[in-house]
Amino acid sequence: MTESAIQSKILAWLKANGFWIFKTISCNRSGIMDIVGCTPRGRFLGIEVKTKIGRVSPLQEWNIEEVHARNGIAFVARDLDTVKQMLVNEMADDTAPSSL
Repeated sequence: MTESAIQSKILAWLKANGFWIFKTISCNRSGIMDIVGCTPRGRFLGIEVKTKIGRVSPLQEWNIEEVHARNGIAFVARDLDTVKQMLVNEMADDTAPSSL
């Protein structure tokens, strides 16, 4: 599956589950995650999307660690299941996860 196809599935699931998110296309800063936004609980969220064989650059790893240092959520996702597992505790209390 292409990175674009993985991103599309992730974006659809996030939107269906109350996350405020957008896909970065071009940014004035290198290494910014592909998907950026806020969880339904108000935490910053950054997701770097890669294919199964895609490599994370040292700058991308550094940016993920910077988000962690500020109590945000950031991670690499190679599939939708990873996103669901990482964000299960960030769902709004009154929102049952969508199965998209």
